[in-house]
Amino acid sequence: MSNFDILKECEGAKRIGISGHIRPDGDAISSCLALRRYLLNAMPDTKVDVNLEYPPTIFSDLCGYKDIVQGFPDVEPYDVYFALDCNYDRLGDAQKYFDVAKKTINMDHHVSNEGCGDINIIEPEISATAELLCKYMDKDKLDKEIAMALYAGMVTDTGVFQYSCTSPDTMRRAADLIEFGFDFSKLIKRVFFEKTYLQSQIMGRCLMESVRFMDERCIVSLIDTKTADFYGVKPKDYEGIVSQLNNIRGIDVAIFMYQTAPQEYKVSLRSSENVNVSKIAVQFGGGGHDRAAGCTMKGTFHDCVNNLSDKIAEQLG
Repeated sequence: MSNFDILKECEGAKRIGISGHIRPDGDAISSCLALRRYLLNAMPDTKVDVNLEYPPTIFSDLCGYKDIVQGFPDVEPYDVYFALDCNYDRLGDAQKYFDVAKKTINMDHHVSNEGCGDINIIEPEISATAELLCKYMDKDKLDKEIAMALYAGMVTDTGVFQYSCTSPDTMRRAADLIEFGFDFSKLIKRVFFEKTYLQSQIMGRCLMESVRFMDERCIVSLIDTKTADFYGVKPKDYEGIVSQLNNIRGIDVAIFMYQTAPQEYKVSLRSSENVNVSKIAVQFGGGGHDRAAGCTMKGTFHDCVNNLSDKIAEQLG
C-alpha cells in the first residue's frame, strides 16, 4: 500500500490508541513510542495513549516510556487504534480497545499475520515494525527522539543487524536515523547487550541445564515455575536466552521454554537457514519470522519437545 499516509489516516482524530503484543519486546515497545511521538508532534491537540503490559525498563530512556498505560483501564472508544508488531490474537487486554475503535490500523512485519484492521500494512520483507514505520513516516517530521526509538526497534529485531531479515534498505534507513545525532553505541549496549545480574544467572542456568538432541543439531532448555519462583524472575528476564542457545556451533534449532501454568509453556524458537521456525510455530497457534518465532504449547515438557521434534525433523529430513 504505497500511498498509505499515517497522518492522513488520523486526520480529525481526538483520541488515538496504540498497542503492541503481549510480553512486548524491543520492536513492539520502540514502535509504539516512536509512533506516539510522531503523532503528538504533528497533532499536539490530540490525546495519544500507548497501552502495553510490563515494558522492560531497559527501554526507559526512550521518550514517552513513563507515559505508557499498563493497567488497561476502561475508557471511551478511540477514534483510531493502531495494533503494531502483532495480529489481533496477541493484543491481549488491548483487544477491548481495538474492538470498539472507530478505525483500526494494523502494521506488522510478521509473515504469519494476515491483517486484522480496517487498514492493514503487513510487509514481511521488512526487518522490524520500527523499520516499517520508518518507511511510512514523513522524514521531515522526524526528530531525535523518534529516530532513537525507531533505531532501538531495528537493533533489537535484527540482532544488531546480524539476522537474515536485515536488508540493504534496513542499513540505509538505520544510517538516516543515526544522522539525528543520538548516541547509538550507548543505545545498542543498553537495549541489546546489557543484562541484569539476575538475567545473567538465569541464562547461565539455562545453558548448564540445556539438552542437545536430534544428532545434537537441536538444543532445548526449560525454566519451570519452581525455578522461576526460586530466582524471582519474570518473563522479561528471559530476554536473549534462546538467541544465546542458537549461537552454539552446530545448532540448527534452539528452543527455550518457560512454564506459564500447569502443563503450559511459552516457547521461543530460533534457527539457522536450514529450518523455517515460523512454519513450526504456526502449527501450534503461534507465528513469527523464518528464523525467530514463538508459540504457547500445552502438555508435559517432554510432550512439547517431542511434538516440536516431529515438525523439525520434517524440515531437516
